[in-house]
Amino acid sequence: MTATLPAAVEAVTPAGVRWRYALMNLGMVIPAQVSSFFFLYYVDHLKVDPVRFAALMSAFALYNAIDNPVIGYLSDRTRSRWGRRRPYLLFATLPTMLFLALLFNAPFDGVSSPGALLLYFGVLWVLWETTGTMMGSAYLSLLPEMFRSFAERTDVAVKMNVVQVVGLLIGLALPPVLAAQIGWGPMGLLFALIGAAAVYGGVGRTFEQPRPERPAQALGAALRATFTNRSFLTVVLAQTMRFVATGTLATGMGFFVKYSLRLDGGLNTTVLLATAFVTAGVFLWPWRQFVARRFGARTTLLLAFALCGVAVLPLLVIQTFEAALATTVLFGVGLAGLILMGDVIMGDVIDEDELRTGERREGSYYGLAGLITTLSSAVVAAAFGWVSARYGYDPKLSVQPDSVAQGFRLFMTVPPLIGSALAVGLMLLYPLHGRRLAEVQAALARRRAEERA
Repeated sequence: MTATLPAAVEAVTPAGVRWRYALMNLGMVIPAQVSSFFFLYYVDHLKVDPVRFAALMSAFALYNAIDNPVIGYLSDRTRSRWGRRRPYLLFATLPTMLFLALLFNAPFDGVSSPGALLLYFGVLWVLWETTGTMMGSAYLSLLPEMFRSFAERTDVAVKMNVVQVVGLLIGLALPPVLAAQIGWGPMGLLFALIGAAAVYGGVGRTFEQPRPERPAQALGAALRATFTNRSFLTVVLAQTMRFVATGTLATGMGFFVKYSLRLDGGLNTTVLLATAFVTAGVFLWPWRQFVARRFGARTTLLLAFALCGVAVLPLLVIQTFEAALATTVLFGVGLAGLILMGDVIMGDVIDEDELRTGERREGSYYGLAGLITTLSSAVVAAAFGWVSARYGYDPKLSVQPDSVAQGFRLFMTVPPLIGSALAVGLMLLYPLHGRRLAEVQAALARRRAEERA
């Protein structure tokens, strides 16, 4: 049953609605994080050529960059008895999870059938990415739609990100252990079932705000309005750098543990990734209570990006599991701030756009954000391919050259460090804070009051 719309758009939604919305985030986080193990599954397990696979992933990032804004634009203009966003959650979730399961059940290997394996992966990846974008764009677009005030959005953000930390633990920390115990195929199917249950368990409590019908902007005009928005550009480029850092951590940790620390890759990788994300979950409340409430979204992100950049530096030299554990704790502290404020600050950007254009264009903004942030996966894939070629990593070798250890140290350190530094610079240029943000919020509140009158 669909949740009852609050009488006034600024009213606080029931706690049950906020929690059910937040729990749906498991269905977004788990598939996205499990996909970080495509490299480990296809390259290290199935033995496909790492450079060819990295090149394919880089090319796919371009497709992902295109389908995000197109799907977001279409969702803004969808009209159905279920609303604009909810049809995508209802009808794209099941295919998304099915394709995810199939991606971890490849019938070929990279030694006897490398071409067939790459083709299988390519076709399924495109199907998975397309339906997953429909599902994810609809879900995120509902956040600023359902929850209108900063206080409510930050409350939902904390709940979402507590759930996200659980999803990160499931999707990033458990796969190596589960793959070793039950195999990659059953692992993929298990996570697909969990993701589907999370989304369908909450979609009935979602709702959309009523609004006056206005002529829709043409695609070209919508793109111009978005890409001339300085607030949007600075935020989304900084977020791209965040995903470079976290994508590198997720993609490279198994390789770093196995080849740089020379430890068993399964359990140790799980513990390190779990530590990072448990720490992030623990520190969500302190970031919200002591930083975000006092300094706002921009300063919170500045501090969090800086901390993440500093945190990865020890990976260049550490030699023990204990040192790696301490490093992941520090990274997790910084990651908590990034996770907490990501969707909150995007809500501010979308509010500013509503003041300018008179439209709620969540789908377009999240879609275009996806276009840009997706480039982070191309950066990560390109860096992985370069390291593999430059430092001699070959999954078909029983013993890797000594240079591989240093290569994966550089992979785990340099992209996140550069990304964090660039993100700090971008957030210093972000204009929607302090007095400017207060003015936008006040003007938008007046407009909404006039529309309700």
